[in-house]
Amino acid sequence: MKKLNLAIIGQGRSGKDIHCAHLTSERNQLFNIKYVVDADEFRRNKALNLYEGSKVFADYKDLFNVNDIDVVVNASYSENHYEITKDLLSHGFNVMVEKPFGRNRYECNDLIKTAKDNGVKLAVFQQTFFAPFFIEAYKLVKSGKLGDIKQINIRYNGFSRRWDWQTLLKKLAGSTYNTGPHPIGMALGFLDFDKNAKVVYSKLDTCLTSGDADDYSKILITAPNKPLVDVEMHSIDAYCGYNLKIMGSKGTYLSDTMSWYKLKYIVDGENPERPVQETFLKNEAGEPIYCSEKLITHEEEGKFNGSAFDVGTQKIYEDLYKYLTGEKDNLYVTCEMARDVIGVIEQVHAENPLERKF
Repeated sequence: MKKLNLAIIGQGRSGKDIHCAHLTSERNQLFNIKYVVDADEFRRNKALNLYEGSKVFADYKDLFNVNDIDVVVNASYSENHYEITKDLLSHGFNVMVEKPFGRNRYECNDLIKTAKDNGVKLAVFQQTFFAPFFIEAYKLVKSGKLGDIKQINIRYNGFSRRWDWQTLLKKLAGSTYNTGPHPIGMALGFLDFDKNAKVVYSKLDTCLTSGDADDYSKILITAPNKPLVDVEMHSIDAYCGYNLKIMGSKGTYLSDTMSWYKLKYIVDGENPERPVQETFLKNEAGEPIYCSEKLITHEEEGKFNGSAFDVGTQKIYEDLYKYLTGEKDNLYVTCEMARDVIGVIEQVHAENPLERKF
């Protein structure tokens, strides 16, 4: 299988520790790191040592002078995603851009159109859709094992503070733009990206952050005849204990995003329906009693093999390879899906404007 040449822009936590960590691992058999772009000299020198045979540039526009690149990964600062991606697409490059896809739906639609107009391919790096925990949870929801799903809670919470660029509104940062594409993408995924899905409540606030971007985010999303999805991303939950909870008419599923899951449910026929009794309940002595019973239930638990950072990253790159080589006509995670995620983020920020202080 022929490897494709890849250029990557950015050697920060995402570019180096997620993308290049995969691309230099045994899991990658599809791409060569040919060029690395970073404005920081230390990072460029580090890249030369880490990625054998690669060349480094300080400015992404230097890529315009080479002609052996099959795809460019844009892992630059969030506020630069749109501008750099559009420039690359306009110069005839295939691009996979990190999340967030853009500031708003307009930017996302413009990038989709720019790719089409220039006959190149565009992808968005939202690998959580390939994560084992999400794949299994989605299958469970569709299986009917938990009955009619009423509510799904997604928690990306913690008890910590930040003071880096990811706390600044001017950098397109904060919990909702930075972390949000993962849980919001999952939320829309559980709703099958229903065109009638809508945000019915949202709140953004600042708690422990040193910056002016949100580190408290609460979003409720639903669609007609679909469950309510409750999304949280904030820094003041010291006792969260889970990332995903699915509650249906027959049981509950609980998991984190990396390792474990458990579920408790009932099976049809094992707990016959009780007729409604309009009068008070009483025991044999005639004394009133509380309405309760011990249901016959079943419990399961297990562990996931991999996470969004290893399996998810591998799968999204494999999908990208098939798309670039023509083996597939479209991506598993489409640009339109990523655009709809940004649409939710755009709405939430519009409903909860934060004061810019920096």
